[in-house]
Amino acid sequence: MVDANGRSVGRSMRILVTGGAGFVGSHLCERLLADGHEVIALDDFSTGSPANVAHLMRSSRFYLVEHDVTTPFDYEIDRIYNLASPASPARYQEDPVRTTVTNVMGTLHALECAERHGARLLQASTSEVYGDPEVHPQPEGYFGRVNPVGARACYDEGKRCAESLVMDFHRQGRASGRIARIFNTYGPRMAIDDGRVVSNFIVQALRGEEITVYGSGSQTRSFCYVDDLVEGCVRLMEHPVAVGPVNLGNPAEVTVLELAQEVLRLTGSASRLAFRPLPEDDPKQRRPVIETARRVLGFEPRVALRQGLYATIQSFRAALAAAGEGERRETAMAS
Repeated sequence: MVDANGRSVGRSMRILVTGGAGFVGSHLCERLLADGHEVIALDDFSTGSPANVAHLMRSSRFYLVEHDVTTPFDYEIDRIYNLASPASPARYQEDPVRTTVTNVMGTLHALECAERHGARLLQASTSEVYGDPEVHPQPEGYFGRVNPVGARACYDEGKRCAESLVMDFHRQGRASGRIARIFNTYGPRMAIDDGRVVSNFIVQALRGEEITVYGSGSQTRSFCYVDDLVEGCVRLMEHPVAVGPVNLGNPAEVTVLELAQEVLRLTGSASRLAFRPLPEDDPKQRRPVIETARRVLGFEPRVALRQGLYATIQSFRAALAAAGEGERRETAMAS
């Protein structure tokens, strides 16, 4: 259960987070530890990094295990948050077969672990299950418009199949499931080379490079700060009956061009915009309907885009400086 502020109440639990050293996973582990739980983070470090959870290693209730979820695993746990998967198009298209296998077999192994130990599982699904939508904004009842043979299908269809597995285990009474459909999320600890639009724009601006805008920049996105997203996941996991799917994101919609201009303002960069052809199957509109999350979970995003971007930019400045780019950045900003 959670209290009025979304904090876990009741007994301390043993919780497994697959993909726990990733961007969202590391923030989730941090939150669960703060709530008093014991946390096991599973990660093969293909897209996550031990550096993301290094500050958590001081806790005697945190364990980091290197493991590939495409092979079975088994831990005595009360909860499983299944986040293991590359999430950005650049990363999941590097090895599309592995992306599909990770989402399908990784979810199956997580469900089998939950079944053995009577644990509850939350599946981190995605707004990508809606594809390039013909319905806008996207409610949970919309079945989507996905190209099953396109370059993004490894992720889109992998996540759709994972949802099917969770629901079948749940309907058969084999494991209690929850499905969170996560919309665009950003914040500190995104990888510098993540490849998604927020990280791309920030890194390019800080390096003084051209800001790459695909298409005309008129396509829209809705960006949710990572702390808000984690809050929604915890609320859904601990709800006594809600299964989902439940959209989790921020319904405030902006164009990609508006995002680029905001990043330029906040960084003070003199970078110029460079327009490139739109990638295959890139969705033109993406905005969640979150009425279910509001009504059932009491979920409401609290971090405004400018506030969240500022915190994210500061973290990227530090990451670039740590990577030895401080001098390069200052030179570019002054030019």
